[in-house]
Amino acid sequence: MSVALDALVARMDSYLRIRELPDESNAVNGLQVENRGVVSRLVAAVDACQATIDHVAATAERDGPALLLVHHGLFWDGNVPITGRRGRRVRALFEADTALYGAHIPLDLHPEVGNNAVLAAKLGIAVEGTFGGYRGVQIGTWGRLSADRDALRVRLEQVLDTAQVKLIAGGPQQTSRVGIITGGASSAIADARDLGLDTFITGEGPHHTYFDAIEWGLNVYYAGHYATETVGVQALAAKLSSEFELPWSFHHHPTGL
Repeated sequence: MSVALDALVARMDSYLRIRELPDESNAVNGLQVENRGVVSRLVAAVDACQATIDHVAATAERDGPALLLVHHGLFWDGNVPITGRRGRRVRALFEADTALYGAHIPLDLHPEVGNNAVLAAKLGIAVEGTFGGYRGVQIGTWGRLSADRDALRVRLEQVLDTAQVKLIAGGPQQTSRVGIITGGASSAIADARDLGLDTFITGEGPHHTYFDAIEWGLNVYYAGHYATETVGVQALAAKLSSEFELPWSFHHHPTGL
């Protein structure tokens, strides 16, 4: 089965509120590269890197034209000429008739398929609200979870298929109020403190945040920037697959960061 690219893009633009939500200028949320206009499959990935694009291209002849759904799009290095690395990526997309759609903050904060909401559900957190201000919107999710903090670290590794979760044990042994902002959101530790959370889950952070966690009395988990942002693109692809009856797959290309 094939679906018009325009129909998929219109659905995502509306569902994710692509034109309403703030983001970094280089995120360029929405359709970033079009194909000839028809899609027969969906491929989800975290990053629009060369390895991911090449993977989709290698299966194009067998599986047909794809829509590649990513969290980190093609333009994070700015408004630069389509030469060198940028040129190779774009050329590979065109040659494989692959369209590319990026969703950064709109995917992070989405209440159904967003990185934060999906990870909370997988951990069994009973969501009660949002936090973590960013350009006038709140991007984080928080809720109730009673768990041993060491057991929660193990659970995070299982859910995210990683062995690299780091725990800064500054809070209580038994968690109660847990917040999540995936990716590189260590600056929101203070927001978690101000909200009265005892535990905060994110992807990565700098050295000094160890002392933030210890001195402010929070458990902070660094579960990996890449790993924490694998869940949203998969949930989005599954949603579109169900609505448009298209097959979907996930291209796993971990960075270890």
